[in-house]
Amino acid sequence: MRLEWIDDILAVLDCGSLARAAEKRFLTQSAFTRRIKMIETQIGTELLDRSRKPVELLPAARALEQEMRAVSLRLRKLQTDLKNTGKEARRTLAFACLHSIMSTISPQIVTLLTHEHAVSVRVQSGNRDECLLMLLSGAVDFAVLYETPDELVPVSDMALDTVTLGHDTLLPVCAPSLEATSRAKEIPLVGYPEEVFLGKVFRKYILPSLSDEVEISTLAETELTLAAHQYALNGIGVVWLPWSLVEENVAKGELLLLDHLFPTQPLDIKMIRLAEKGEALTDTIWASLLAALSNEFSDRPSRFSSDV
Repeated sequence: MRLEWIDDILAVLDCGSLARAAEKRFLTQSAFTRRIKMIETQIGTELLDRSRKPVELLPAARALEQEMRAVSLRLRKLQTDLKNTGKEARRTLAFACLHSIMSTISPQIVTLLTHEHAVSVRVQSGNRDECLLMLLSGAVDFAVLYETPDELVPVSDMALDTVTLGHDTLLPVCAPSLEATSRAKEIPLVGYPEEVFLGKVFRKYILPSLSDEVEISTLAETELTLAAHQYALNGIGVVWLPWSLVEENVAKGELLLLDHLFPTQPLDIKMIRLAEKGEALTDTIWASLLAALSNEFSDRPSRFSSDV
């Protein structure tokens, strides 16, 4: 059984007629019809119910749809794998980062690794504890996390290399429609669960610093910072978000900074690896990442500075 035969059969199933299937396979209808007859001859049985108009696959053939699709996918993957054996093997690196910095920092890392080091990249995201677990278990080669300046990554039995790439700030924002509400005694809040990093930061640093006159009404809670960001844009409530994530929205007037009303919290951006790194993460790649990312952050102090 050949891959193109499977694709021809699936085209008939997907398109519902020989004419449309022929178009999908970039053949004339007569050429496609001859192909189907040839396939039937080769496998020794009819596949089409030609008594119906338009022609359909016989029920016995339709019953094998899922198996045909699975075989098609496996054969395509096998083709790709075999093709890659003739090329210089690309190393693969995996790294983990917090949900809250997935969209602001990971694109720069992926660009650097894929363009300058010819490395394939697998990116994992999670909360802080999940990222550390992935690192310590060897599932990823390094991790990029937030830390508060007075709190370090927990010490483990495995030595870690930890560097500070730059700084960010967790600060309150809201949609312009909530400006008056944000000055009220009771403010609507989009918060984070206690078990995620930003939830812990909010409860440890932000909440105790709020004025006694301020009451919080939690309208929504999510562990995904990108979801909280969208909730802020939709005017659901006041949200504490990293400055790196909202700077552009503030510049456009889509979100208002409320740091003059409510407390903020500095955050350090850390990159961490096991001291005994794997073969893929060489010292050269690690040094290149440090240099490029540190320069990136120092070139944009307003974005990663706590002095916003």
